[in-house]
Amino acid sequence: METPICDFVREYAQGGGQRLHMPGHKGNGPMGVEALDITEVEGADVLYHSDGIIRRSQENAAQLFGAARTLYSTEGASLSIRAMVYLVTLYARSQGKPPRIAAGRNAHKVFMTATALLDVDVDWLFPERWNGLVSCPITAEGLEAYLSQVQELPTAVYITSPDYLGGLTDIRAISRVCRRFGVLLLVDNAHGAYLRFLPEDMHPMTLGADLCCDSAHKTLPAITGGAYLHLAHSAPELMNRRAQDAMALFASTSPSYLILQSLDGVNAYLAGDYRQRLACFVQAAAQAKNRLTQAGYALVGDEPLKITIAPKSRGYTGNNLAQLLRERGLECEFSDPDYVVLMLTPENGEQTLAQVEQVLTAIPQRAALTGSAPAMCRPERYCSPRQALLCAGEERKPTECQGMVLASAAVSCPPAVPVLVCGEVIDDAAIALMDYYGVDFCRVIPKDK
Repeated sequence: METPICDFVREYAQGGGQRLHMPGHKGNGPMGVEALDITEVEGADVLYHSDGIIRRSQENAAQLFGAARTLYSTEGASLSIRAMVYLVTLYARSQGKPPRIAAGRNAHKVFMTATALLDVDVDWLFPERWNGLVSCPITAEGLEAYLSQVQELPTAVYITSPDYLGGLTDIRAISRVCRRFGVLLLVDNAHGAYLRFLPEDMHPMTLGADLCCDSAHKTLPAITGGAYLHLAHSAPELMNRRAQDAMALFASTSPSYLILQSLDGVNAYLAGDYRQRLACFVQAAAQAKNRLTQAGYALVGDEPLKITIAPKSRGYTGNNLAQLLRERGLECEFSDPDYVVLMLTPENGEQTLAQVEQVLTAIPQRAALTGSAPAMCRPERYCSPRQALLCAGEERKPTECQGMVLASAAVSCPPAVPVLVCGEVIDDAAIALMDYYGVDFCRVIPKDK
């Protein structure tokens, strides 16, 4: 597959012309990559107003992912999430309705800020079974029950899948429910760009999502910040027409051409032997997981490229185990009191899988720990997220905040069930959860503000 952005930049770098434009390093610097770091010079195209090499590269990506249209982000999936919320806002208003999104409660913090800033109402879909803050299982049956009884249908349903623990939502079934009720389906697939290339395609674009964002840098060999916004053939024409505007509204006007080259180069990588390499590595990872289970480790999650350990049955908190792994040369993606998450890609190779097994099986088992996270209660909403977010507020320890209103975007990150989101009242249940998860401060306002 062609790589028009990479080809243009390399040719420009080798041309030897004087760079009388930004960036200030002029192609030279201590990192060694400065020659490939350019700006929107003649021929380099303009991101979000593209009609040249960037558009051709994005069309290649859309073909690979089975999308009607794919746009690049050099600012991570966060930018794509903001754009999705804005597009829902535009679409709802074009229908003469206020924008409303029904969202799984484990949405990324940027979803909270986007809906607050755009003044979009959110109906939270709470987890159907409590499994701690980092998981929010939503079923098609639960969604259908919600849509059947709600007074006014939302414009869209927003699902985060895979979640941080590797849980996968049945997007195909969720999509069918959304179709029956005439609402759009948005999926934050930041952790699942590779799902398209499994032997059984499990990508949201294939399973029925209307809009979807992927973080290329999380599970594909792209530079940090590289991400996609995908639009399906089913997406409203207005969204397709305004997609570039939506991205441009929130994006920097100085996109990184290093990241754009990385996304362009990934297209050729995916079009090569990646499917075969991925299939082989996923099989090896599944075998490693089976052996760890046989060795007494409790694993959770369905995602092929995550090893998520619930180590309390072996006598360790997640944070304890993560530290032990760190001391033995294995740096984890995430840990909390209950879980440790190891993210894998074929770039790790089977040698890394063997090292993970060797280290984990050498850690001695201890008496099981029995503590668990306090129960999650549905918080009281005092004011809109927008009202709370735009108040100055003050920082306080959680134990000093009983009865006050959260003014920061959310308490919890990464994509997780937030203890609270802005505008909700801090009660004893919330304080207990913040203590369990080590939240030291939160920004609050009194109820009368």
